[in-house]
Formats: sequence, C-alpha cells, structure tokens
Amino acid sequence: MSRRVPRSRAPLALALGAALTAPLALTAPAAATAPYTVTPLKFTVRAGDRSCVVDADLYRPAGVDRAHPAPAVLATNGFGGSKSDGTTDAIGKAFAGRGYVSLIYSGLGFGRSGCLISLDEPGIDGQAASKLIDFLGGGRAADDGTRADFVTLDGAGDPRVGMIGGSYGGAIQMATAAVDHRVDALVPLITWNDLAYSLDPDNAVGSGDVPGVFKWQWTNGFYLIGEGQPLLEPNPDPSRVNSVACLHFVSKACETVRTLNSGSYPADRTADMLAYAHSVSPVSYLGGVKAPTLLVQGQADSLFNLNEATATYRALRAQGTTAKMIWQSWGHSGGMTDPAPGELNLSQGNLETSYVGNRVLAWFDRYLRKHANTDTGPRFAYYRDWITDPGNTYATADRLPGLSRKLYLSGDGKLVDNRAKVARGSRTYANQLVPTSHSESSLAGVVGAPDPAPHDTPGTYLGWTSAPVAHDTDVVGAPRATLRVVAPTAERTQRSQDAADKLVLFAKLYDVAPDGTQTLVHRLVAPVRVPDVTRRFTVTLPGIVHRYERGHRLRFVIAASDDAYFGNRGIKRVTVVSDPGDTGVLELPVAGR
Repeated sequence: MSRRVPRSRAPLALALGAALTAPLALTAPAAATAPYTVTPLKFTVRAGDRSCVVDADLYRPAGVDRAHPAPAVLATNGFGGSKSDGTTDAIGKAFAGRGYVSLIYSGLGFGRSGCLISLDEPGIDGQAASKLIDFLGGGRAADDGTRADFVTLDGAGDPRVGMIGGSYGGAIQMATAAVDHRVDALVPLITWNDLAYSLDPDNAVGSGDVPGVFKWQWTNGFYLIGEGQPLLEPNPDPSRVNSVACLHFVSKACETVRTLNSGSYPADRTADMLAYAHSVSPVSYLGGVKAPTLLVQGQADSLFNLNEATATYRALRAQGTTAKMIWQSWGHSGGMTDPAPGELNLSQGNLETSYVGNRVLAWFDRYLRKHANTDTGPRFAYYRDWITDPGNTYATADRLPGLSRKLYLSGDGKLVDNRAKVARGSRTYANQLVPTSHSESSLAGVVGAPDPAPHDTPGTYLGWTSAPVAHDTDVVGAPRATLRVVAPTAERTQRSQDAADKLVLFAKLYDVAPDGTQTLVHRLVAPVRVPDVTRRFTVTLPGIVHRYERGHRLRFVIAASDDAYFGNRGIKRVTVVSDPGDTGVLELPVAGR
C-alpha cells in the first residue's frame, strides 16, 4: 500500500503569527449559516493584582431573545492572536451561524485587551474568563451597559456555556473550568498538560523535579512574540506593561525563560522555575475540572505532543470527569494551513463534513443543547495517514493500545524479537561541542528557509535496526525503551549541584524503507536527562500513529544531541553493552494485535 505523501510543516512565522494564533477557524459553510449580529464590547475586570479591559465581540443569532434563549460558546485566541485575527473570530461566526450565542475575546495581554501575559494562569486568566461568564449569565453588564438576558440558564446567574479553542486558547478552557464550575463543556485542541514538559522535556520515567532538556527554538519564538506585543499591537493601557526587564509577561514567566536560556540549573533556582511552570499548567489544577471534555491533539506536533493530551485524558477519567480524546493529523508542526483531505480544515471550516468537526458539533449538542440521545462518539479515535479514503481515515477504540511488542537491542546493531538472539557486544558514541543531529528547525519558516531532512552524524549516535516486518504493523501510542549506558565522565559529574552536568541523550524511532530511505516519524524525539547513569532507566517516547508497511524496518536511535534543544555540558562518551541476559528493550503499542 502506498503511503500518502507527507504534507509540508507549517512555517514558524505562520504558526506563531497566524495559524498558531488561531485556536480553531470554523468558518461556517453557507448552508449552515443563519443570520446574526455582532456587537463589540469592553469589560473591565480584575485579573490577579491588576484591573484591565478585555476586548470582546458578542455574536447573537437572529431570533434569540429572552423568550427564546440559546446556549453560549466562549472562546479566545491562540498565543499572539486576538479576537479579530481573521481566524479566532471565525469561531464566533461558525457557532452563531448554528444558533449559539458566541462571546469571542482577546486574551489578556493580546489584541486590545489589557493586563500582562500570564500563560493562562487560573487565578488570572481563568478569573478574567469567569467575569465574562458572569455577563453571559446576566449577572453583570459590559462597560457600556449591555446585558445578555438571552442565554439559556441552568440557574440564576448560571449560563449554559461551552468553550472551544486551540493551543493557548485550549489551556484557558481548563484554567477557567477549574475556577468556575458553571462551564458545561470543553473542547481544547492541541494544547499542553504541563509546560515544564512542553518547553523543558525530560522523557525519563520518574525524573522528578530535575530540569529536562530545553526546547530553545519554540520557547524563544513565543517569548519574543509575547515581549513584542506592545509594538505589534500598540496600546496605551499601562496594565499591559510590567518593567524594562520584563516588558509584557508576568515576572515569573520572564524569570523562567531566563533560567532556561542560561544553561545552568542549580537546584534552588530550578525548583522555583519548575514550580511556576506546573502552576500555570492543567497538571496542577485538573482536579477542579468537572466539565465534560473532548480533547483533540495533533500527531504532527513537536510543541505539545500526544503524550500531553494522554496525560490530561487519563487524569480526567481517573477523577470521574467525562472525557474523550481524538488524535487528529495536524498540530503545531505541520498541516495547520493544508490539512489532509477529510480533516477539519482551518480555511474551509468544514464542521459537518469532517470527522473532528462532527464530533465537536455532537459534543455541544449533547452538553449545551442537552440532547441526551446524541452520540458523542468513542472514547478514543485516531487519524491514519496510510488510508487514502478521506471518509475512512479514523479508527476508533474504547481505550489506548497497550505495550504489546518487545524488541531487544543486540550488540551487533540489530533490533531482535527474542532475547536469545541478542549478540554480545558494545558500541560507543560521543557528543561534540556543537549539535550533530537534526530533527526539525522550528525557526526555518521565519527566514523562509527549507527544513533539512532529519539526520545524525556518524560517531555521535547509536542505532539498532530490525528485520523487515512480515506484515503491516500499526504503532499507536507512546513506545517505551529501557536502557542502561556506561558513561564514566557523566558518572563523575552527575552529582553536581547543577543538573546541567547530568547526561543528555535523545531517543527516537525511524521507519526505514526497502531502498534504505529513513523517515523520522513526525520529526519527534524524546529528550532525556539521565537521572543516574549507573542504573537502568526507562524512556517514554512521544506518542505516534504510524504504519510500518510490510518490508520496512524499525530503527531505534539514541543520539548525543539535537539542534532544536540544549545538549550536554562538555564531552561525554556513552557506551551501550548488550548481552542476552542484560540488554536494552524497546516496547511498542501495536494496534490490532
């Protein structure tokens, strides 16, 4: 079966400046559009220790009034966008055209809204959104005196309201629902579970409170856009300005970025950094989220990978919150401007004709319109890029596939299916003072440059390759590797008070075609700051959905560096020893087996 040609990755300039700032561009098809009016509104709110004005637009469907109320949809922009960035406002149009009252606003610090950028902190951004819910519930007026007495109520001051949006506009939903239980339904797309993992990931299981490996390209791209907001969107509101050292973010956010960029991670400083990153992340407040949540995450996403949505999904279900999850094709790293056929399309807004769009409509139909018989779909669904029929690209399941296939790292560089086949042997690599492996360049689009194919430099990585697979093999989920390395230099430095002295490595999976061409699936890697090189450690790789076609081979690689991340301090040689009784193990979540 021939594989669909991969679509190009969205350039960072577009991702950060337009597409990434668009949570979900749901431009309503003409056949589904009903008349509505749009009213610009201002709300003065208290957000943390500041008062500021929130800029919003109210979309009111024709025929909706006090005698004929309708449920509401609340949404805001992705990072760097605004209520009127050409895509965020499409949410208002789409849902107003389908009979929902829609309130669309510029997030704090963006567009014409005041206050500092506080990374969707519940006590600041969440509380500000809660004030807008007060308006939808009839409990407060906009600054010009406008009141909303036409929203369906579940009780006095309690509007029937759902939220939708992506990336920065996705995390705000959970921050809001954690502080305001009047929210009735959430649809967060391509967003984070833990910013500490997103921006400074450590894929070692049980890594604890040790800093990970700094994702410098993504992080600094967002930081520069945030600090540049007063120039990109001039606004005399003094609530938008912090200080010369930290112009537009809250101080803790700037301190975090400076610590990450320093490359030095002493325990006292990084403890504060990690605590702050956790505090502005759903991982720390999901216990307060009770609203039914439909999570949509992108497979092509090196910023917020599938593991983030999986962590949120499992936490919500464990606490009894209704939750379902979809793994669509596109994310921050590709497909946002040119989705595959049949996928939710940001330019066409094909709600009724896309799988994800239909799931969103059903979710709101069930939880906002209270149509109890509406089928909201399976617990788990995932896009398959090897299916050519656009109407059949999604597979569904009642749970995520478990780890069901083991392969062993042999001393001769083979990846074998039986421990008895492991050859005794050892191989060594060492990092250089500059990065020697490439997975992706998040900054390539800024200068209009192409992104080179992923590659590794000989002598700076080790790889293990399987025999050709006998039949199509579908890997759905996060592979896991258990490793042991010998690294004398790292062993001597790892007890330093600076976590930067610990060994860093990058684990990843390639698909090797019969002609030798290799593909790094969605350009994803698993950065690891090895907790203790004298002990075995386990690495959870980013989740993938990928078919290894018959005749293809799997290649597992550990590399010394990656140019999208900070790497090792100093030269550290690493040896991997294999023996039938003691060798590395790769476990795969194989679907349908």
